[in-house]
Amino acid sequence: MTRRLLLSHLSLMLFVLLALEVPFGILYARSELSRFSHAAQQGAMTLAEVCEDKMEHGLTADLPELARAYGQRTGSRVLVAGNKGTVLTDTAARAPVGRDLSAEPDISTALRDQPAVSTRSEPSTGRGVLIVTVPGGSDATVACVVRTVYALGPLTARVHATWLVLAAVGLGVLAAVALIGFALARSITRPVQALERATAQLAEGRITDPPAADHGPPELRRLAASFTRTATRLQHLLQAQQAFASEASHQLKTPLTSLRLRLENFEPHLAPCAQDSLDKALGELERLSRMVQGLLALARLENSATRPEAVDVNAVVADRAAIWAAFADEQHVDIIASGTEAVWVWAVPGALEQIIDNLLSNALRVSPPDTSITLAAATTAREGSRTPAMAELHVVDQGPGMTETERHRAFDRFWRAPDADHDGTGLGLPMVRQLSRASGGEVTLEAAPGGGLDAVVRLRCAESRTRQELGSTPADADSAGRPCLHTTHSAAVHRP
Repeated sequence: MTRRLLLSHLSLMLFVLLALEVPFGILYARSELSRFSHAAQQGAMTLAEVCEDKMEHGLTADLPELARAYGQRTGSRVLVAGNKGTVLTDTAARAPVGRDLSAEPDISTALRDQPAVSTRSEPSTGRGVLIVTVPGGSDATVACVVRTVYALGPLTARVHATWLVLAAVGLGVLAAVALIGFALARSITRPVQALERATAQLAEGRITDPPAADHGPPELRRLAASFTRTATRLQHLLQAQQAFASEASHQLKTPLTSLRLRLENFEPHLAPCAQDSLDKALGELERLSRMVQGLLALARLENSATRPEAVDVNAVVADRAAIWAAFADEQHVDIIASGTEAVWVWAVPGALEQIIDNLLSNALRVSPPDTSITLAAATTAREGSRTPAMAELHVVDQGPGMTETERHRAFDRFWRAPDADHDGTGLGLPMVRQLSRASGGEVTLEAAPGGGLDAVVRLRCAESRTRQELGSTPADADSAGRPCLHTTHSAAVHRP
């Protein structure tokens, strides 16, 4: 931002300098040439009058000395021609006396009693010269013609020196503007950079370096003060929520456990007809306990700001499948885990384990006996590239499945399928979605081929374990532009 502000100041000042100095330089060069031409023409006309006077008095022999003296005084070459255009004298000795020059344009113009002024480059040297040719005569009759030739080198050098002065002044102004602009830009960008760092720290969960409210423009000072107040209040709210989540988990367990014990103590004293009501009350109490635990888990998850790390999907799938195998055997359901290649994805610590646990729990609730639940890994490649970009975890069951509307509503908190005959809390899939998004991925429910449900968890791929050891982030992996290992796991999950 400092560089952009400085460049904008310099660009504007450069435009202003060019708009002022370039026209001034051009105007100065033209005015100097005009002034020089006018002075040369006036001098030539004076010389022509003197030459005419000499010729009228028969003193033509004095013309060479007169021309040489004028040439030495003005630094010019002088040529004097008669009324027929023949050369009378030439200080440069380029045209012999008696040569007829009446056919040359400037001599011809002067013989018609009109002055001629022009500039050209000399063929021999290539240097610019100013040629002034004027008629000499006090009446309509032209007695003689005077041509003076001036070198434009001194005038050109003077104009070039002026351009150099203008360039030096412009560079000095640009340098001063650069220093002033850099100081102003830094005074603006320092508070903005401090706000940026504080915002990044706030996103991580806690501000350790709050922005100073006594530097920079007044608007940024007020913004920094307002941001600090907002961030402080937000931190207090987050701390209060975290404290509530941690304290409520302990405070609610005791009364729920006590209530369960009291209900169970009533069992020997109840009539057989009330036993069914007691069992239902104990079931609802158990469901309430699970719901409280699920809400607290969601609250802790939403308040956390953990960075994703590289995780081996196949290792986690194999571990969770082995743990859930005993529960699946009780319901006569098989858990099949597939996937051979090393699959690494970005996920917050412990998120992938919780995702698989929730999906397997839901799938087991709806899986009929003698069916199977499949956990599969697969990879998807970027368009036009062989390099995989995303890892998908599929959990596929063979249960009754869901309609499209139910699949969309399944991620709402506390939602349960209308025909659900189990005691789920409706918080499993919302927790799965929260964990997936916290890891930079997403989860969807799709219809499985042949019936059942296919829960697809898509996560960003990680390159290798080396990135995990170096503490890299998903953004680092993407910016590196190097190929990474991707995996896809298929798992069908059903919502209670």
